Amino acid sequence: MATNTQKATAAGSVESELAAGATACEQFSEQERSFFVDNGYVIQRGLIPVDYVQQMRRITERDVAGHLGDNEYEADLHYPGAPASLESEGGRTIRRLRQAISRDPIFLRLLKEPFLLQRLCQLLGPHVVMPLAHHNCIMTKQPRFSSDTGWHQDTRYWSFSTGDLVNIWIALGPENLHNGCLQVLPGTHQAAASRERLDEALFLRTDLPENAPLLARATPVELEPGDVLFFHARCFHAATRNFSSQTKQSVVFTFRSIENAPLPGSRSAAWPELLLS
Repeated sequence: MATNTQKATAAGSVESELAAGATACEQFSEQERSFFVDNGYVIQRGLIPVDYVQQMRRITERDVAGHLGDNEYEADLHYPGAPASLESEGGRTIRRLRQAISRDPIFLRLLKEPFLLQRLCQLLGPHVVMPLAHHNCIMTKQPRFSSDTGWHQDTRYWSFSTGDLVNIWIALGPENLHNGCLQVLPGTHQAAASRERLDEALFLRTDLPENAPLLARATPVELEPGDVLFFHARCFHAATRNFSSQTKQSVVFTFRSIENAPLPGSRSAAWPELLLS
């Protein structure tokens, strides 16, 4: 175990839950697990209970309204559609609330739920670690001043022994093409893209003919409140700006196996981690 890994505590013993075995509703079916292995993603409909969704929405709306905590603004990244600067119109539009786990105990309680943790164990093994350096956020794609995010792999700036990490994306409201839902390129988690196929910021180049077969696989991930997308950190994904009149809210975390340690001295190793099982 890494020295900066902190064991998360919660009521009850996760070890005893694992020993007792999981019910079918707490696990992927074999077909779902195989779909993830082949495609790099799988959707679980209605996985998060309504009470959790409502509480996370309240926290999100509270922190966006008050600009509370550590936030990333659309103007910080200069993606297409974003305000030019923090001082320009819409410049203080929050793109995401960072460090979600520290904003309310509800997030850790949710992550310890067997219906999430057992599924992560199926993909990563019995000991699941949550890095706090990456994701660990609430995405708040707002109308008018949101931006386009190009095709990328999350592992482009991460530094772990391998790129085999799993993300979860929890919809707190409807997600569709109109409000900028996530889109994925199925199967792209299975091999690294050569550097020549990426631009300077490590986004997949859409102007190269050799990338056309990959881009033709683009699949929108349309979600309803409480749906969860599990996707491999190497699976290429993208999203457009929000063209609707309502903010799109999504909670995002990433996870690794205990063997897949962050590389010493990297940004991935700069924050503590939570050992969830």
